[in-house]
Amino acid sequence: MSAIRLLVLGAVRQHGRAHGYQVRNDLEYWGAHEWSNAKPGSIYHALKQMAKQGLLLAHEIAPSTAGGPPRVEYEVTEQGTEEYLTLLRAYLTAYDQRPDVLTAALGFMVDLPREEALALLAERVRRIEEWRGAVTDYYTPEEGPGQLGHIGEIMNFWVHSADTGAEWTRGLIERVRGGAYTFAGEGDPFVGVLAEGEENPFAGGRPRHEDDAATG
Repeated sequence: MSAIRLLVLGAVRQHGRAHGYQVRNDLEYWGAHEWSNAKPGSIYHALKQMAKQGLLLAHEIAPSTAGGPPRVEYEVTEQGTEEYLTLLRAYLTAYDQRPDVLTAALGFMVDLPREEALALLAERVRRIEEWRGAVTDYYTPEEGPGQLGHIGEIMNFWVHSADTGAEWTRGLIERVRGGAYTFAGEGDPFVGVLAEGEENPFAGGRPRHEDDAATG
Protein backbone atom coordinates (compact mmCIF):
# COMPACT_ATOMS: atom_id res chain seq x y z
CA MET A 1 0.00 0.00 0.00
CA SER A 2 1.12 3.54 -0.72
CA ALA A 3 -0.40 6.68 0.77
CA ILE A 4 0.50 9.01 -2.11
CA ARG A 5 -2.61 8.41 -4.27
CA LEU A 6 -5.01 8.98 -1.39
CA LEU A 7 -3.11 12.05 -0.20
CA VAL A 8 -3.03 13.69 -3.62
CA LEU A 9 -6.64 12.89 -4.48
CA GLY A 10 -7.79 14.13 -1.09
CA ALA A 11 -5.78 17.34 -1.27
CA VAL A 12 -7.12 18.20 -4.74
CA ARG A 13 -10.67 17.28 -3.69
CA GLN A 14 -10.60 19.64 -0.71
CA HIS A 15 -9.80 22.59 -2.96
CA GLY A 16 -12.13 21.65 -5.79
CA ARG A 17 -9.37 22.62 -8.21
CA ALA A 18 -5.71 22.84 -7.25
CA HIS A 19 -2.34 23.21 -8.93
CA GLY A 20 0.69 21.16 -8.03
CA TYR A 21 2.23 23.60 -5.61
CA GLN A 22 -1.02 23.92 -3.67
CA VAL A 23 -1.15 20.15 -3.25
CA ARG A 24 2.50 20.07 -2.21
CA ASN A 25 1.98 22.96 0.20
CA ASP A 26 -1.06 21.34 1.85
CA LEU A 27 0.71 18.03 2.32
CA GLU A 28 3.74 19.76 3.81
CA TYR A 29 1.34 21.65 6.10
CA TRP A 30 0.18 18.24 7.32
CA GLY A 31 3.80 17.10 7.70
CA ALA A 32 3.22 14.38 5.10
CA HIS A 33 6.71 14.85 3.66
CA GLU A 34 8.03 13.59 7.03
CA TRP A 35 5.79 10.51 7.52
CA SER A 36 5.07 9.41 3.94
CA ASN A 37 6.57 9.33 0.45
CA ALA A 38 4.77 12.57 -0.44
CA LYS A 39 7.88 14.34 -1.66
CA PRO A 40 7.65 17.00 -4.42
CA GLY A 41 8.68 14.65 -7.22
CA SER A 42 6.22 11.96 -6.09
CA ILE A 43 3.38 14.49 -5.84
CA TYR A 44 3.88 15.89 -9.35
CA HIS A 45 4.30 12.39 -10.79
CA ALA A 46 1.09 11.22 -9.09
CA LEU A 47 -0.84 14.21 -10.44
CA LYS A 48 0.27 13.54 -14.01
CA GLN A 49 -0.28 9.78 -13.77
CA MET A 50 -3.74 10.08 -12.28
CA ALA A 51 -4.68 12.61 -14.97
CA LYS A 52 -3.67 10.03 -17.58
CA GLN A 53 -5.74 7.40 -15.76
CA GLY A 54 -8.85 9.58 -15.75
CA LEU A 55 -8.88 10.13 -11.99
CA LEU A 56 -8.02 13.82 -12.36
CA LEU A 57 -8.97 16.36 -14.99
CA ALA A 58 -6.14 18.74 -15.94
CA HIS A 59 -6.84 22.37 -16.87
CA GLU A 60 -4.17 24.62 -18.35
CA ILE A 61 -4.50 28.18 -17.09
CA ALA A 62 -2.60 31.42 -17.71
CA PRO A 63 1.17 31.16 -18.14
CA SER A 64 3.35 31.92 -15.17
CA THR A 65 4.08 35.62 -14.59
CA ALA A 66 7.74 34.61 -14.48
CA GLY A 67 7.49 33.60 -18.13
CA GLY A 68 7.26 29.86 -17.61
CA PRO A 69 4.85 27.33 -19.11
CA PRO A 70 1.11 27.44 -18.37
CA ARG A 71 0.21 26.34 -14.87
CA VAL A 72 -1.95 23.22 -14.67
CA GLU A 73 -4.85 22.95 -12.26
CA TYR A 74 -6.42 19.60 -11.44
CA GLU A 75 -9.86 18.53 -10.29
CA VAL A 76 -11.10 15.10 -9.24
CA THR A 77 -13.31 13.28 -11.74
CA GLU A 78 -16.22 11.01 -10.85
CA GLN A 79 -13.91 8.04 -11.35
CA GLY A 80 -11.35 9.75 -9.14
CA THR A 81 -13.91 10.25 -6.39
CA GLU A 82 -14.75 6.55 -6.49
CA GLU A 83 -11.05 5.68 -6.25
CA TYR A 84 -10.59 8.17 -3.40
CA LEU A 85 -13.43 6.70 -1.32
CA THR A 86 -12.29 3.14 -2.05
CA LEU A 87 -8.77 3.91 -0.85
CA LEU A 88 -10.05 5.80 2.20
CA ARG A 89 -12.24 2.91 3.32
CA ALA A 90 -9.50 0.36 2.69
CA TYR A 91 -6.85 2.34 4.57
CA LEU A 92 -9.03 2.89 7.63
CA THR A 93 -9.49 -0.85 8.06
CA ALA A 94 -6.21 -2.34 6.85
CA TYR A 95 -3.67 -3.28 9.51
CA ASP A 96 -0.52 -2.24 7.74
CA GLN A 97 2.86 -1.86 9.42
CA ARG A 98 3.45 1.31 7.40
CA PRO A 99 2.06 4.23 9.42
CA ASP A 100 1.58 6.49 6.38
CA VAL A 101 -1.39 4.42 5.20
CA LEU A 102 -3.44 4.94 8.36
CA THR A 103 -2.18 8.51 8.80
CA ALA A 104 -3.38 9.47 5.33
CA ALA A 105 -6.79 7.90 5.97
CA LEU A 106 -7.18 9.74 9.28
CA GLY A 107 -6.65 13.03 7.49
CA PHE A 108 -9.72 12.40 5.33
CA MET A 109 -11.96 10.20 7.51
CA VAL A 110 -14.45 13.05 8.05
CA ASP A 111 -15.40 12.81 4.37
CA LEU A 112 -17.38 9.71 5.39
CA PRO A 113 -20.58 9.61 7.44
CA ARG A 114 -19.89 9.21 11.17
CA GLU A 115 -21.53 5.77 11.43
CA GLU A 116 -19.56 4.43 8.49
CA ALA A 117 -16.29 5.73 9.97
CA LEU A 118 -17.16 4.03 13.28
CA ALA A 119 -17.89 0.75 11.49
CA LEU A 120 -14.60 0.91 9.58
CA LEU A 121 -12.61 1.63 12.74
CA ALA A 122 -14.31 -1.27 14.51
CA GLU A 123 -13.34 -3.48 11.57
CA ARG A 124 -9.78 -2.24 11.97
CA VAL A 125 -9.73 -3.40 15.59
CA ARG A 126 -11.09 -6.79 14.54
CA ARG A 127 -8.38 -7.19 11.90
CA ILE A 128 -5.64 -6.18 14.34
CA GLU A 129 -6.86 -8.77 16.84
CA GLU A 130 -7.10 -11.40 14.10
CA TRP A 131 -3.57 -10.59 12.94
CA ARG A 132 -2.23 -10.72 16.50
CA GLY A 133 -3.87 -14.09 17.07
CA ALA A 134 -2.30 -15.51 13.92
CA VAL A 135 1.14 -14.26 14.94
CA THR A 136 1.00 -15.59 18.49
CA ASP A 137 -0.62 -18.90 17.49
CA TYR A 138 1.78 -19.81 14.71
CA TYR A 139 5.06 -18.03 15.36
CA THR A 140 5.57 -17.92 19.12
CA PRO A 141 7.27 -20.90 20.81
CA GLU A 142 5.32 -22.41 23.70
CA GLU A 143 7.97 -21.15 26.12
CA GLY A 144 7.62 -17.60 24.79
CA PRO A 145 9.54 -15.49 22.27
CA GLY A 146 12.57 -15.45 24.58
CA GLN A 147 13.38 -18.93 23.29
CA LEU A 148 14.34 -17.30 20.01
CA GLY A 149 17.08 -15.20 21.56
CA HIS A 150 17.27 -11.60 20.43
CA ILE A 151 15.15 -12.55 17.39
CA GLY A 152 12.29 -12.87 19.86
CA GLU A 153 12.31 -9.08 20.17
CA ILE A 154 10.84 -8.98 16.66
CA MET A 155 7.84 -10.89 18.00
CA ASN A 156 7.67 -8.64 21.06
CA PHE A 157 7.64 -5.59 18.81
CA TRP A 158 4.90 -6.98 16.55
CA VAL A 159 2.65 -7.91 19.45
CA HIS A 160 3.25 -4.63 21.27
CA SER A 161 2.50 -2.68 18.08
CA ALA A 162 -0.75 -4.60 17.59
CA ASP A 163 -1.82 -4.04 21.20
CA THR A 164 -1.11 -0.32 21.18
CA GLY A 165 -2.70 0.04 17.73
CA ALA A 166 -5.89 -1.63 18.91
CA GLU A 167 -5.96 0.42 22.12
CA TRP A 168 -5.50 3.70 20.25
CA THR A 169 -8.19 2.78 17.71
CA ARG A 170 -10.67 1.96 20.49
CA GLY A 171 -9.97 5.38 21.99
CA LEU A 172 -10.62 7.04 18.63
CA ILE A 173 -13.89 5.11 18.31
CA GLU A 174 -15.02 6.43 21.68
CA ARG A 175 -14.12 10.00 20.75
CA VAL A 176 -15.97 9.79 17.45
CA ARG A 177 -18.95 8.07 19.06
CA GLY A 178 -18.98 10.85 21.66
CA GLY A 179 -19.43 13.51 18.97
CA ALA A 180 -15.86 14.55 18.16
CA TYR A 181 -15.25 16.21 14.78
CA THR A 182 -17.64 17.13 11.97
CA PHE A 183 -18.33 14.28 9.56
CA ALA A 184 -20.03 14.21 6.16
CA GLY A 185 -23.56 15.54 6.27
CA GLU A 186 -23.21 17.13 9.70
CA GLY A 187 -22.35 20.71 8.78
CA ASP A 188 -19.37 22.78 7.77
CA PRO A 189 -16.21 20.65 7.88
CA PHE A 190 -12.95 21.65 9.52
CA VAL A 191 -10.77 23.47 6.99
CA GLY A 192 -7.48 21.61 6.86
CA VAL A 193 -5.98 23.22 3.78
CA LEU A 194 -4.23 26.50 3.17
CA ALA A 195 -5.92 29.33 1.28
CA GLU A 196 -4.27 30.54 -1.91
CA GLY A 197 -1.26 32.64 -0.93
CA GLU A 198 -1.46 31.74 2.78
CA GLU A 199 1.99 31.21 4.26
CA ASN A 200 2.82 27.65 5.22
CA PRO A 201 4.87 27.54 8.44
CA PHE A 202 5.96 23.96 7.73
CA ALA A 203 6.91 24.34 4.06
CA GLY A 204 9.97 22.50 2.84
CA GLY A 205 10.69 25.19 0.28
CA ARG A 206 9.29 28.17 -1.56
CA PRO A 207 7.46 28.07 -4.92
CA ARG A 208 9.90 27.76 -7.78
CA HIS A 209 9.65 28.16 -11.53
CA GLU A 210 10.15 24.40 -11.99
CA ASP A 211 7.10 23.67 -9.85
CA ASP A 212 4.92 24.94 -12.71
CA ALA A 213 6.92 23.06 -15.28
CA ALA A 214 6.69 19.81 -13.30
CA THR A 215 2.91 19.86 -13.41
CA GLY A 216 2.62 20.74 -17.04
